[in-house]
Amino acid sequence: MKCVTKPPPAPVDVVLPCLNEAAALPWVLERVPPGWRAIVVDNGSTDGSARIAADAGALVVDAPVRGFGAACHAGLLAATAEVVCFCDCDASLDPGLLPAVAGPVLAGTADLVLGRRRPTTARAWPPHARLANLQLARLLRRRTGLRLHDLGPMRAARRTALLSLDLTDRRSGYPLQMVVRAADAGWRVQETPVPYAPRTGRSKVTGTWRGTWHAVRDMSAVLREPSAAGVAR
Repeated sequence: MKCVTKPPPAPVDVVLPCLNEAAALPWVLERVPPGWRAIVVDNGSTDGSARIAADAGALVVDAPVRGFGAACHAGLLAATAEVVCFCDCDASLDPGLLPAVAGPVLAGTADLVLGRRRPTTARAWPPHARLANLQLARLLRRRTGLRLHDLGPMRAARRTALLSLDLTDRRSGYPLQMVVRAADAGWRVQETPVPYAPRTGRSKVTGTWRGTWHAVRDMSAVLREPSAAGVAR
């Protein structure tokens, strides 16, 4: 009897939170590094995004509760690889650049790496969203001492360590809560520059004043949380 061996698990899982990104998904999934697994978390899409992702070979996870954090965390819970990356699913960030972001984590020289967004055109990052990000970075520095310039969505860390942070925000504050709790736990946090292009399709968050306001509100609440101690690396 011929023994069939299972393929080895992917070295990295890439969590892609998705809400109506049918136009961007094919390009995004094509750019996921070979051998890495794409986890598309469908957060209530009505444009066939889930079907497109499944047809492209991605693992599709359903996150029925709306919220960026809810989608990200559902992907984290579905991941099995040692290292997990997060990336937007709107083609503003190139998943092909994820090895540069995940490299220090894989090498053991960093615990959390963030992609520092560098706009390729003025349209990529609206002024109101950029100013809000700079202000949050300043507040984060005051709260944690981390001298970061961006709280961008492209990032990498070890899965078990991320789970140990016990992240609770399920809205726009999720990315900031990850950084704050990582800093409280003494993680080595660094950033690396990544190009930031205009997104494909309509923005749901930072492309609008209302979306930016909601994001700042959620993140400000995270900064008011008491310091957490004793979280593992």
